[in-house]
Amino acid sequence: MLKRTPLYAAHQKLGAKLIDFGGWEMPVQYTSITDEHLAVRNAAGIFDISHMGEVTVNGPGAEAFLNSVLTNDIRKLPTGGGQYTLMCRENGGVVDDLYAYRLSVGVYFLIINASRIEADVAWLKAQAAKFTGGEVSLTDASHHYAAVAVQGPRVQEFINTVIPGPSRSVFPVAAVTDLKKNQIAGFQFEDHSVFVSRTGYSGEDGFEIVGPDTSIQHIWAKVLEIGKPFGVKPAGLGARDTLRTEVCYPLYGHELDENTTPIEAGVGFFVALDKGEFNGRSVLAGQKANGTKKKLVAFKMTDKSAPPRPHYPIWVNGASVGEVVSGTQSPSLNLGIGMGYVPPEFAVSDTKIEIEIRGKRYGAVVVKKPIYKK
Repeated sequence: MLKRTPLYAAHQKLGAKLIDFGGWEMPVQYTSITDEHLAVRNAAGIFDISHMGEVTVNGPGAEAFLNSVLTNDIRKLPTGGGQYTLMCRENGGVVDDLYAYRLSVGVYFLIINASRIEADVAWLKAQAAKFTGGEVSLTDASHHYAAVAVQGPRVQEFINTVIPGPSRSVFPVAAVTDLKKNQIAGFQFEDHSVFVSRTGYSGEDGFEIVGPDTSIQHIWAKVLEIGKPFGVKPAGLGARDTLRTEVCYPLYGHELDENTTPIEAGVGFFVALDKGEFNGRSVLAGQKANGTKKKLVAFKMTDKSAPPRPHYPIWVNGASVGEVVSGTQSPSLNLGIGMGYVPPEFAVSDTKIEIEIRGKRYGAVVVKKPIYKK
């Protein structure tokens, strides 16, 4: 039986096409992927992200514990701050990528991938059981929360009307739009408290709102109503994928997995090798110093072809050298784009490659990330 978010009825009412995504029945599109994608790039879109997981970590040992299992340096987070980070095994392979927020001294809030909730929580609990640096309490709070992402350049014009007034907890701001990138605060919405962060997965400015089911249902309706004059549209997983691929944001199970390290995936910036010991550090330090056997590249198709897709072979000079991990037709650029793993010698910008699509090879070129720039 597929799980459903509190917005399931709203998606049905809007005529969404629903698919199985990591065990959840989720909207892939409402009108069309291109239409929804361009709404987010040019105006505003709202996504249901209630399937994402939430984990709270608190206690006197919380900071030290998280710094031992996450790649980024959690000590750098002020109260109300957030950071992108990863959890790695001892071999450097990625358990998951996530966002970590500091809500107060010794209290942290993690947003994890929907398909990884059970695996992540089990892994974190196993790590906490071995941890000796202070008391840590870890709770899977996923069933307490629903969430939406409101993304696009015009969102800041109406979001304060949706959630009016100053913040009430975590971090003091006079209005939602006073939050800076990666900041989070608690706001009163109707009778409940909701977390609002200035984050997203689209490459556009925007906000992610996490709160109780009823609050998120009302916020969804209010965004669509108040945001209408600003061009807001409901957007599904299809547009979420094309948006993140254009700006080269990784997706777990594609760019990242337990056999791939953050260094190979090109997210080494979020690995703080200078903070002391943490899971996978020695392998990651070795890769940073000596290089890797594979590297994630972004590419654009140069030949006219069907869109590239995951697992399509990548060819260089008549030899198969790697495979595509994400591929799509870019609505912003109107051409095929993607990301894939190749040996480092072929990871240089302007390297000519070929993508095998349905048994035929088509020309493409390695480009600098992100593929799409404003």
